[in-house]
Amino acid sequence: MLVTDPWFYITAIPAILIYGIGKGGLGGALGIIAVPMIALVISPMQAAAILLPILCVMDVFAIKVHYRNADYSLLKLMLPGAFVGIVVAGFFLSVIPTAGLSLLIGSLSLLFCLQYLLNSSNKPIVKNVWFWCALGGFSSTTIHAGGGPISIYLLPKRLNKLTLVATMAVLFGIINLIKLIPYTLLGNFDQTNLLTALVLMPLAPIGVKLGVMLLHRVSQSMVYRLCYLFLFLSGLKLFGDGIIG
Repeated sequence: MLVTDPWFYITAIPAILIYGIGKGGLGGALGIIAVPMIALVISPMQAAAILLPILCVMDVFAIKVHYRNADYSLLKLMLPGAFVGIVVAGFFLSVIPTAGLSLLIGSLSLLFCLQYLLNSSNKPIVKNVWFWCALGGFSSTTIHAGGGPISIYLLPKRLNKLTLVATMAVLFGIINLIKLIPYTLLGNFDQTNLLTALVLMPLAPIGVKLGVMLLHRVSQSMVYRLCYLFLFLSGLKLFGDGIIG
């Protein structure tokens, strides 16, 4: 049986489109608002479970567009840490308070944005690729919010805008595929969640296409400004959620 609450669709449709736009061209941190938006109506865990199959479909379209421009040497460095984060999140997903995780990710994101404003060299607070990628894999598994930590690692590298977006697209395509395992083992893919995801799935390519169109219509400097802006906004939102929680 589908989720029938009309307020769910009022929040879910724009949330999915925004997530797709982020995957298509405006940076992974943009999608961090999706679960909080949908969680205004249903539980965060159900929101995350409904979103995951849709995200996997988005990944197919995003990777098809961007895979040629990805930095695969960087991906080889990033994937082991992300995998560790997914495994840890899979074990503790049912017991770790979301408020604590939100506070941690929000604090780190805001600190990075502050450093960006104060330090022209934009060196990351922590340089270790395992730290940021494990944190990205962990937060991606719990609340689909891996874009913030991964951005903290990637943005200071000053990659070409196409390389930046493509590398994140391939990385999260792999991460989301692996995440299907713990979500299945935890019983999150019941009939209601899967049918609701299926109904919303046609929005996936539309959002990605919108993101691709925007990517090719804005300058590289604008893409970076948007990424830092989304990182700040998402960090502020997560920090507030953590405090309230």
